[in-house]
Amino acid sequence: MPAPAPQPLQPGDFYYTPEGYLVFTEQYHRRRGSCCQNSCRHCPWKFRPKPAPEGASDQK
Repeated sequence: MPAPAPQPLQPGDFYYTPEGYLVFTEQYHRRRGSCCQNSCRHCPWKFRPKPAPEGASDQK
């Protein structure tokens, strides 16, 4: 079964920051219906990544 088609943006779904970034609002995320797990500023599911364990490092 194919993925559902994305809905067109509606008024109140986003705004631009003074730096020019597009930011999706809680209204947009709720209409989207699921968390994308990208730590969005207005995430209604309050997703925050788990901190790395002590001593874990990506540097070699």
